[in-house]
Amino acid sequence: MNKVYPNAKAALEGIVRDGMLLAVGGFGLCGVPEELILALRDSGVRNLTIASNNAGVDGAALGLLLATRQIKKMISSYVGENAEFERQFLAGEIEVEFCPQGTLAERLRAGGAGIPGFYTRTGIGTIIADGKEHKEFDGKTYILERGIQADLALVKAWKGDSHGNLIYRRTARNFNPNAATCGRITVAEVENLVKPGELDPDEIHTPGIFVHRVVHVPNPLKRIEKKTTREG
Repeated sequence: MNKVYPNAKAALEGIVRDGMLLAVGGFGLCGVPEELILALRDSGVRNLTIASNNAGVDGAALGLLLATRQIKKMISSYVGENAEFERQFLAGEIEVEFCPQGTLAERLRAGGAGIPGFYTRTGIGTIIADGKEHKEFDGKTYILERGIQADLALVKAWKGDSHGNLIYRRTARNFNPNAATCGRITVAEVENLVKPGELDPDEIHTPGIFVHRVVHVPNPLKRIEKKTTREG
């Protein structure tokens, strides 16, 4: 039951390969599994498709994989903070599947729940709806969105135990829980690692049954996307 690996590199050994579909948790630079992303970069795997709310920023988070050209396609909601992403997109060097934020969260959740698809009104009348099945319910038109089942999910938790039970904190809870359940294999980066039984069962967001490997990363760097200051 001890799922703890000594470091991020060891946690990814034997489970990463070229052409994988990954789900990566985090919102902006909050709740991003940075050590696992670094290890993924250093593994050298390429042609990755990544489902994540955003593509990080230049020089941090998923921006590191963009810089090394390891990402073939992004399934994302918001990508406006990354100049290298913009350059690759406008140059036709990367595929992009834009997905509304709530729809992306539900696609991840659906994949984790074994739901192959669902209907939503979000995106009707826009390019988001192009090529998708349309269906009418109670006089309103909906489009079919597919659930996401990732080959590998990488998530970041504020606290967890060696069995893989995880607790997220505040904004980091937006996408990490859904990403954690949709991975065929899920690896969690944990800031505070405790012994089994120390977590209140009522506070656990992701049960350990969904998590296959854990790496302890204490005292991570708390990055800020945009720092705004004013004179006193």
